[in-house]
Amino acid sequence: MGIKYNEITKFYEVSYSKRHPITGMPYPVRRKNIKSMAEAKRIYNDIVVLVNEKLRRTVVPTWEALLDRYFLNISTSNIMQMTIYNREKVLRRHTLPFWEGRLVSDIKTEDIYKLLNERLGQNAEAHRKYFIKCIKSIFQYAVGEGILNRNPTPLMKFRVSDKIKSVLNEEQIVVLLGKAQEQEWHWYPHYAVGLYTGLRNGELYALTWDKVNFEQRQILVNCSWSSKDGYKSTKSGDDRIVEIPKPLIPLLLELKMKSDGSDFVLPRLSKWDKGEQARELRFFLKSIGLPEIRFHDLRASWATLLLGKGVAASKVMSMGGWKDMDTMMVYMRKAGTSIKDATSCLDDMKTHGIRYGTIHKFNIKGEF
Repeated sequence: MGIKYNEITKFYEVSYSKRHPITGMPYPVRRKNIKSMAEAKRIYNDIVVLVNEKLRRTVVPTWEALLDRYFLNISTSNIMQMTIYNREKVLRRHTLPFWEGRLVSDIKTEDIYKLLNERLGQNAEAHRKYFIKCIKSIFQYAVGEGILNRNPTPLMKFRVSDKIKSVLNEEQIVVLLGKAQEQEWHWYPHYAVGLYTGLRNGELYALTWDKVNFEQRQILVNCSWSSKDGYKSTKSGDDRIVEIPKPLIPLLLELKMKSDGSDFVLPRLSKWDKGEQARELRFFLKSIGLPEIRFHDLRASWATLLLGKGVAASKVMSMGGWKDMDTMMVYMRKAGTSIKDATSCLDDMKTHGIRYGTIHKFNIKGEF
């Protein structure tokens, strides 16, 4: 114990020193002119805690410092800039009000549970699941850097709803395109190409004429665009071929004729450049009395329409670029194809006639 009695001054002296675990530099602390042994012992215990806490803060970063290091690290990785942007936005928004100034090593599993319940308790399960995924990735980075020994992120299961997305049915699609054409709405070509091809917004933005094959009625989809990443590969990273429906050919030919040498299939719109396509679509749908959907739901409407008309799910998945059958099942349920002909095995079933009271038979429309 670093306690000494100075015979000259008649006071106790306390000292404690510890080396930095990385640099090896000593961190000494000394206190003098202590009147009693009891007070010296108390002061010694205090400076031991002080030195260890000081060293810990030089090794273990605060939460916000870890965020800065983490995002600086992944900024040079192969992760898309839009993904990094969304991840950083979610983490800073939800965690800094709770954990700013806290050392990373002081954040425990129960703190993550508490944050999830108090900060994101009313959020959708999909958002809560994404948040935990982001938290897990940053703590795993801390483990890899030797800042932590283990990842405190809890193992959690989320019941993400597979509620059927909002889509337009065939009749509503006809009304939308008809009204847009009739009113010469400047978004008409974008809606038509989106509804007839199922391309994502970024894929529509990046679509160029060299990818359109009129002779074979095919579109090569191998590029996308986002405000953060610019032009890049598709979401899945794979190329795919989409068949051009015959009703879309005249519009594409007209766009080609009016392109004035532009490489892009669809006209550039200032509000499209700013990412306001969803708001513009909702505005137009509301004005013509149709359900308000997202711009991305034009793609879902395309998939549901094809499935409802009997196109094989494998073909829709191939053209749409989906790899997950679970996602496709959502559209199949919306189109009703997942249960189509499920009761056909009962068509020839011999019965004595199903009736209620004096009602003996009725036709398919419920008329007697």
